[in-house]
This record gives sequence, C-alpha cells and structure tokens, in this order.
Amino acid sequence: MTTFHALGLSEALLRAVESEGYTDATPVQELSIPPLLKGRDVLGVAQTGTGKTAAFALPVLQIMDRNRPQGKRHIRALILSPTRELAAQIDERFAAYSEHMDLRHRVIFGGVNQNPQVRALQKGLDILVATPGRLLDLIGQGHIDLGKVEFFVLDEADRMLDMGFIRDIQKVLKLLPARRQNLLFSATMPKSIATLAGSFLNNAVMVDVSPKEMTVDRIEQKIMFLRKADKRRLLVQLIKEERVKCGIVFTRTKHGANRLVKQLDQSNIAAAAIHGNKSQGARTKALAGFKNGSIPILVATDIASRGIDVDGITHVFNYDLPNEPESYVHRIGRTARAGRSGIAYAFCDDSESGYLVGIQQLIGKEIPVESSHPFHFVGAIPKPGQKAGKVKTGGGSNGRQNNRNTKSQSGGQSRNRSPSRNKNRSKTDGKPSNTSNSANRRNRSRGQNQGRQNRRDSNR
Repeated sequence: MTTFHALGLSEALLRAVESEGYTDATPVQELSIPPLLKGRDVLGVAQTGTGKTAAFALPVLQIMDRNRPQGKRHIRALILSPTRELAAQIDERFAAYSEHMDLRHRVIFGGVNQNPQVRALQKGLDILVATPGRLLDLIGQGHIDLGKVEFFVLDEADRMLDMGFIRDIQKVLKLLPARRQNLLFSATMPKSIATLAGSFLNNAVMVDVSPKEMTVDRIEQKIMFLRKADKRRLLVQLIKEERVKCGIVFTRTKHGANRLVKQLDQSNIAAAAIHGNKSQGARTKALAGFKNGSIPILVATDIASRGIDVDGITHVFNYDLPNEPESYVHRIGRTARAGRSGIAYAFCDDSESGYLVGIQQLIGKEIPVESSHPFHFVGAIPKPGQKAGKVKTGGGSNGRQNNRNTKSQSGGQSRNRSPSRNKNRSKTDGKPSNTSNSANRRNRSRGQNQGRQNRRDSNR
C-alpha cells in the first residue's frame, strides 16, 4: 500500500486526510494523484466507493492552494455531477480536505431555492460543484462565468449519458476556456464515453480500476433463490434476525421503493425511500437520518444511490437484481468501506435468473448460494447454458397464441375481424402500411426522448 505522504501531497492536505482517518491511498488515488499533480489530464474507470473523489479533489486543491490569484475570487474548478446527492457528497469532501486552506467552495443543484446559491456566487468562489440543470440555469441568468476555469471534472460520466445529459455537457464544454486541466471518471467505459472523452481530454493518462477488482474480499456475497411474492418476507426476516442497524435495499423502480418502505413499516422496521421523484428536502432528510442512525434502512433506486457514501453500512440487499451487471458491483460497494467488512444479499426470482448470469459473467465467479432459508425456490435457479439478460415469460409462441385465443373468446370476435385494424392494412399481403410503421417509430422515439427528459428533470 502507498501512503498519502509518498504521493507528494502538501502538509495541509496530509493533516486533513489524517483527521479523516486515512493513511494509505486506494489504487485509483495512487494512480491518479501523481499525474494530476504534474498537470496531466486523467481518464479514470472507477466506481463510487473506490476513493475517486479524493483522487481528483486532493491534487486540484494542492495546485489551487499553491497558485492563488490576487483580487476577487472566481471559479477556478468546476466539478459536474449527475445527481444532487452525489454533488453534495463531493462538496462535503472538498470541505473536509480544504480545512486548512483558504479556498471557498459551494454546491448548487435544482429542487431548492436558488437565492442562497446566487448569494454565494456573488461573494466569489474558487470551487463549484454542480448538477448540469441548475448550472446552465444560473449561467443563463448571468450569475455564473466559466471563463477562468482551470480544472474541469466530469464525474460519473456513464450515468450522465444514461440520464440524457450529453447536450448539457456539450454546452458547458463550449463555455470553458481552451487551456485547462481535464478529468473524467466513469464506472464503465462504453464507446459513447470513449467518444466523449476524446472530444475534450488532451493526451490523458488512463487509470483503470476494473469492476472485477471492486468485488473486494471483505464483502461476503450471497444469492438467494425465491419467488417474487416471498421477497418481502425474507427481507424482513433477515433484517430482524441480523439486527441490521445500517443497511441499504436496492429496488429497480421508484414505485417499488415507496411500496417496500410502507411494507417494512407494517413490520415495525423504520425505513425511508430515496429516488428521483422525491423532493430534495425529502431526499436530504432521508439521507441525514440514515447517516445519524435514526433510520436504519434506506431503500433506494440506482440513480439516487450514486450519492450514498456512508462508511458504516453493514448490509446491502439487492431486493431486485439490476438489469445492468455493472450496477451490481456499484451496489455492493456501498458496504465494506474504509477497511470494514460487509455482507451483500441478492434476491433472485424466476424472471431475474438471466440478470444473475450477466452479473456472474462480469465479476468472473459464481456467487455463493444460500439455500437454507424457508423460501428457497429451485425454479429461480439459472438453467444450464442460460444466456444473460431478461428472462422472457408467458410461455413463448404457444403462450402468445393462448393469449390471443383468450382475448378472442372474451371479446366475442377474433382479432382479425377488428374493423379498426383492417383499416391499417395495405392492399398487398395483409402487411401494415409504411405510414403505420413510420408512425410507430415516431411514437417510440417520442417515448424514449420523454423518458430521458423525465430523468433530467428529476435531478435538475
């Protein structure tokens, strides 16, 4: 292990890091800090929980503290984050690491009154942490000038693109000065991220902490096969038997998170939900209660979870398996932080076995099966040779035919006799018209665009 002292950090930063209880650097910090201190751009593949905030915050603070300009403060470092919670966490880290420095920082995001943010901007800032929506809003109102930014950090870039922020990012890039130091961190590196990185990084140093390496030995993993209807009962049983005082439960949907919180409350388990549809006040209150221990269980969706950085989490429950294998690695990384141990349970019903196959292919090993629980269901176990991805239900073509027959009988007439459908048939071979196909494509496109817009709005 490499110590922070060996990385060439200043005395002020070493004191701050030590007061936070850290002495040894994580792999992403060890690989990122030296080139950043030399002024190089860095492209990092690392997830939340690897110590990447310190990997970019420490060198940025050191260079800024060493070269402080005279006169009124102006924004010299811009950190762009996809969610409010993650932006707030990053700002908290800057506060801790700059404790012995004369540098002023602020976080801005949507969902709250902008006036306090505007007043802080008017007083002058050195470091600005922001979500794209509120940043562009305040730029448009004339409250923010990015013309003197020396450091630009794009964090959680894959989540940024997934949430539809690519155009916002491009707008911000056009407002930055040509001469600056750039940092991009992403949990994954698909082609879209590589393309984005190539558009503004200059001769960047590549730092890769792969997902496989992040399923650390300190995390005990268990997979439990069961019917979907039994998930809630098993979760309640585990929470009570293991006396969980700091655990996080991941659901796939916002509605599922809200429903589960109500069900846990009925079982006398205090819990709170955190997701994109919650107001910022509710999200902040839930996270604060989770951190101070008054709320032992936090139920979260993947998007909201990016800002959950709590060292004391002992249990992670994958109530719903994620459809993106990388999200599993990110989820279980919420526990076993700061040298502690932790346990990650994964519930798998018969519709999720394909997701499990993809997860195990990514991490390069099979997750140990816990079959001694009372709800064990062999029908949820992946079949030999099963492919990764969503499991189709409904019995295949025979199931579809049965569904059609049922609808025909209940409706009093067969589907082919529907006058409205016959109107959309072309005159040749009974195929749908090109006009109908085009309309369907346009409708699908509008639906996809609306989905991206909803994700952006929920995190402005």
